[in-house]
Amino acid sequence: MSSSSVVVSPSPLPTVAELHVDSVTFAPSVKSPASSNPLFLGGAGVQGKFTTYTVVGVYLDANAIPSLSLKWKGKTAEELTESVSFFREIVTGAFEKFIKLTMKQPLFGHKYAEGVTKKCVAILKVRGTYTDCEANAVEKFLEVFKDETFLPGASILFALSPNGSLTVAFSKDDNIPETGKAVIQNKLLAEDVLESFIGKNGASPGVRLSVAERLAQLMNENKVEEEEN
Repeated sequence: MSSSSVVVSPSPLPTVAELHVDSVTFAPSVKSPASSNPLFLGGAGVQGKFTTYTVVGVYLDANAIPSLSLKWKGKTAEELTESVSFFREIVTGAFEKFIKLTMKQPLFGHKYAEGVTKKCVAILKVRGTYTDCEANAVEKFLEVFKDETFLPGASILFALSPNGSLTVAFSKDDNIPETGKAVIQNKLLAEDVLESFIGKNGASPGVRLSVAERLAQLMNENKVEEEEN
């Protein structure tokens, strides 16, 4: 077999528990509508300071654990929660991520999209990375949501591929569709959508804490397995 035909085996999916957040249950694993790959639940929490508007679950590819462990294994959940670099590494890491955003209150798609893109554009401009490509991606993002209305129990789904694409999907219930409604080819916008949830100033500090707690545990388990082997 030639070296070019060798297939690298993916990491096994971690065994994790489901999470219950404000009467919404997030399954331990899901299949991504972008790739059909199984992803594990990295953490979940509410969005909204005084009123819970949505609950958010973040799923990751199994390769996230060995990738993040190289630098972060042995760190406590508290250390990870406070680390900007750790969450930037999740956001920019070369592994698939998936966000499930489930409604607790009715939401108009165009208002949601305007709020998300406003934050993303602000971040991109601060970094000096807002170009015509990003502007076009923002317009496509707004177009996807333009005529949508989300009732309680419905979900907005984002799949971030390692190649930089952002797949957007919608669900009227707890089911996850096999394919997305649209694919937006812009790595920076895709990353900023995720960062708007789990970044230092993100809208979901509970999700950030939940992700830090679960990944700290999984990376330490991975460290023990490495030492035993």
